[in-house]
Amino acid sequence: MKSFDWHEEAEKQWDKKAGFWHKSSEDMWEHGSRKTIVPFLATYIPKEGEVADFGCGDGYGSWKLYQAGYRVIGVDLSREMIEKAKARGEHERLRFIQGDLTQLPFADETFSGAMAINSLEWTEEPLKALNEMRRVLKRDHYLCVGLLGPTAAPRKNSYLRLYGKPVICNTMMPWEFEQLAQENGWDIIDGQGVYKRGVHEDTIRSLPTELKQALTFMWLFMLRKK
Repeated sequence: MKSFDWHEEAEKQWDKKAGFWHKSSEDMWEHGSRKTIVPFLATYIPKEGEVADFGCGDGYGSWKLYQAGYRVIGVDLSREMIEKAKARGEHERLRFIQGDLTQLPFADETFSGAMAINSLEWTEEPLKALNEMRRVLKRDHYLCVGLLGPTAAPRKNSYLRLYGKPVICNTMMPWEFEQLAQENGWDIIDGQGVYKRGVHEDTIRSLPTELKQALTFMWLFMLRKK
């Protein structure tokens, strides 16, 4: 019996979802859960050097960064996603490659900034991926991470693990990632939540960070490499 290969199965899963994702990504970045990401990132990451989009999907977020004035390279495990990203258009300041977040094909300290939106938590070994991102980012520069919270629907994907079945699933929660980052060479500089419509600002304003994170669809982190 063939053993479960997370990398292989993850690539198949995202290849299969590429069409659906492509139909939804523009709305998410323009009007939905990802609309605050580029403004949040732009307050910390200057428009100099090259910025990486780790787990770029169909490349719409990379394109948004490019439109905002950044020089961008998008990386994704899925060949189908990269093809859709390239079909939107590559330019001198915007390009895409297929690659594994746990084995990034870049030299040390290549990038002046980076983002990883809903990608780190889908890797088999998040720490390995985070260490790779730290390796290729310049010292004292910033990484913007968007991590799915407990109210995000993809958490359902992990249910079959309770029956002992191997699954590609969200591997960690925002508070777990925060501790992981702090213990492995990063400073937590800022953070903000993205919530579903039923959560109102006046409800969460006075809550401590851990309770805010517990209600999130996604939590945005701004990390700085020590």
